[in-house]
Amino acid sequence: MSFGDGTGLLFGLLFLAVVLLVEGAWYYYKDVYAPRTRVGRRMEMLKSGAMQEQVEASLKLSQNKHGAGMVGRFMGQLETKLTQAGIRVTPERFVTLMGVATLALAVASPIILGVANMLNSAGAVLVVLAFAVGVGIVLPLAFVDRKAAKRMKKFEEQFPVALDIFVRGLRAGHPVTGALDLLVEEMSDPLGSEFAIVMAEVSYGSDLREALESLAQRVQLTDVQMFAVCVAIQAETGGNLADILDGLANVIRERNSMVLKVRALSSEGKMTAWVLSALPICVFGFIFISNPSFYLDVADDPMFMPGLLGIVGWYTLGMMIIRKLVTLKV
Repeated sequence: MSFGDGTGLLFGLLFLAVVLLVEGAWYYYKDVYAPRTRVGRRMEMLKSGAMQEQVEASLKLSQNKHGAGMVGRFMGQLETKLTQAGIRVTPERFVTLMGVATLALAVASPIILGVANMLNSAGAVLVVLAFAVGVGIVLPLAFVDRKAAKRMKKFEEQFPVALDIFVRGLRAGHPVTGALDLLVEEMSDPLGSEFAIVMAEVSYGSDLREALESLAQRVQLTDVQMFAVCVAIQAETGGNLADILDGLANVIRERNSMVLKVRALSSEGKMTAWVLSALPICVFGFIFISNPSFYLDVADDPMFMPGLLGIVGWYTLGMMIIRKLVTLKV
């Protein structure tokens, strides 16, 4: 396939137009048809006269509704990641979008690249499917995981400051809910928006301890779990919550200092892991787009299919091992 006659430029502009079209459709959907949050659904249920038990159930995370099998665990983990990333899309809809994107790429990419007539073997079809799965499934999942990690890292950095504001509010005479209101007003996203959900749940009848437990389940951070436990214990046994949380803030700061040291020591290994994980996929995608015949010309070789499946298997195993090596918990 020659790119010297302007065909490459035409395909590049076509690809850019498709990307811009998809991005515009996504932002239009997010802004105009924004997904309803749990609180929004609860308000609608209250307006419609739903029972209190139904309203309370609508606020809880739904990891268990997917079942206990492998698919259920995957959907539960994906729901947690989407929540942590701040993407208000149900896991079922996200999986559906990935499936549609993968199917569209599998059908359109051979036509766009002009290699539809070369799909005359199972190996060639497998190469196209591998490309479609990489772009339509692997990249979106990596994007969600990266965005969730970045958002939760910022939440973790904000949390000690939020505890200081909360403690000052309690010592100034505010009730617990009033001190939480200060967090909503003073703190930026993501902490401010997450505590806004807590306050919305409390305002519409949920118990404060349940709302904080729901927050801890959403963000899945040890610091937030300790905060929820402190509030729950103080509500049961009494005591000076301000002093308890002041001590908790000091513990969290010392722990974060240790975490930063560990991250600094492991940063080189993590960067190496990112490069080793992304480089094979990027190289495969670049070669397939620029010169698809590099793979398709040998796709009918008897060793092509076992070789490709072996490469995918070893790559998956390598990613799992690297992830295990660079993931350090403090």
